[in-house]
Amino acid sequence: MNVLVIEDTEDIAASIHDYLEVLGYEIDVAGDGVTGLHFTVTRNYDVVILDLNLPGIDGVDLCRRIRRDAQRAVPILMLTSRSSLEHKLEGFRSGADDYMTKPFCLKELAARVKVLSERVHRLPDTQLMVGDLMLDMNTHRVSRAGRQINLNRKLYRIMLYFMQNPHRVIEREELEYAVWQDKTPDSDALRTHLCHLRQVIDKPFDQPLLHTVRGFGYMLTDEYAEGE
Repeated sequence: MNVLVIEDTEDIAASIHDYLEVLGYEIDVAGDGVTGLHFTVTRNYDVVILDLNLPGIDGVDLCRRIRRDAQRAVPILMLTSRSSLEHKLEGFRSGADDYMTKPFCLKELAARVKVLSERVHRLPDTQLMVGDLMLDMNTHRVSRAGRQINLNRKLYRIMLYFMQNPHRVIEREELEYAVWQDKTPDSDALRTHLCHLRQVIDKPFDQPLLHTVRGFGYMLTDEYAEGE
């Protein structure tokens, strides 16, 4: 597995490098955002570990550039000393797949890297796939089991956010912010949209992919076995 570590604190970068290298991973390290962006554009990685506070280009802006400008769908694990919900939401909105707060356990970081590399089955970089559900970010085409699914703009934005964050419980507030930004929707707006989304991506098929995790939020996955 090829992993890129973008971290400006040398001790942390070295610890991650040494730990993952022992596990047999090929590791590149970038100490600033500009070098990190260059690596992501010119090389292929299975996972990127990205610090939030970086010289040159900060982690949030770099994550956006990787997604938008470089059109890379590589899984991104964001690291930061900021633990507030708003900072986490900012990281997820920029395109991060997972989030760890410093200080962290290297064993847990390695486990998360492994999960990110295995769970997201991606086709070419413009395509996201969860189970037999596919979304193409270039053409905005969504299909499941080869059957095309037509979504309006709002449903597509919800679907895109789920596809960029698969197998993870997403809180209601995070999803609302990702779709509506600062314009808080009516209390039933998200529920109504999710109901419509289920009608087209789940109802015609045997296995549901969009799940309500009661008391926590929502999750798009083909690995969820418990009842909603």
